[in-house]
Amino acid sequence: MQRFTLDQLGTLLALVEAGTFDAAARRQHVTASAVSQRVKALEQACGRVLVQRTTPVTLTEAGEVVLRYARQMALLEADTVRALEGTAAGERAVTVALAVNADSLATWFLGALAGLGDNLDVAFDLHREDQEHTLSLLRSGAVMAAVTSSREPVQGCVTEPLGTMRYLAVATPAFVQRWLGSSGPGSALAALPDAPIVVFDRNDDLQDAFLRDRTGRSSTAPGHFIPTSHDFARAVLLGLGWGMLPEQQCLAEVGDGRLLQLAPAHPVDVPLYWQRWNLSSALLDAVSAAVRAEAGRTLRPLAA
Repeated sequence: MQRFTLDQLGTLLALVEAGTFDAAARRQHVTASAVSQRVKALEQACGRVLVQRTTPVTLTEAGEVVLRYARQMALLEADTVRALEGTAAGERAVTVALAVNADSLATWFLGALAGLGDNLDVAFDLHREDQEHTLSLLRSGAVMAAVTSSREPVQGCVTEPLGTMRYLAVATPAFVQRWLGSSGPGSALAALPDAPIVVFDRNDDLQDAFLRDRTGRSSTAPGHFIPTSHDFARAVLLGLGWGMLPEQQCLAEVGDGRLLQLAPAHPVDVPLYWQRWNLSSALLDAVSAAVRAEAGRTLRPLAA
């Protein structure tokens, strides 16, 4: 196998991030033909097809392996430039791709990144994915670090605990009165599987897992799919259904009576971990330290 050049690897990164050959060409200030030639040279160097010419482009399994290498090389280059020249020039800014679940993104994660872009001269590329599915993005090389619910590290990664995100089963008083009976939320669990439910997306099992644990049943009611964290919380507050909300998104509403807890003694705690490439990088170390610090301020400690 021939050696890859930095131009080839940088072009693959630009192509994946931009999505098309024309967009990658604009980003790299070359022609689309030049992008295509570099990708072909990269494929010839490793003897594999790396890129499927779809819109947007997709990578083959071999392409995902090379993408991970390309991201690692870009990260190491950025660390080297910073070590030699201080803060890198803007045109040399590296893209740091991270995966994070929607609820963390809506409640605490952005606070960890605030100011880092300017201080480190990086651009963040955030991939929103359920905390149980972010590992696939790490495996594919699409991201270099992720918030995940798994403590078992992906090959080539290291894991550290962040804390616990607590979820509360909540609904409006009017919803409780209509669907769960007038006796109040404490005795409402038996009727909960038959009440309308708010679900984030088709990968979201949090509500159904809560029902199975507390009632032994799954939901039989219509489900409203609301695939953004803010609008999910708003849908519950508007009475479309009941749902599991992070306490950061509902404690104020529970406190003023706009929402009722359906099982006050039974919150659901989801442990969160930070998985990152096992790569010596001052830049990735700085991002990880900021995420760890913000999680320590905003999340509950993990149970021993």
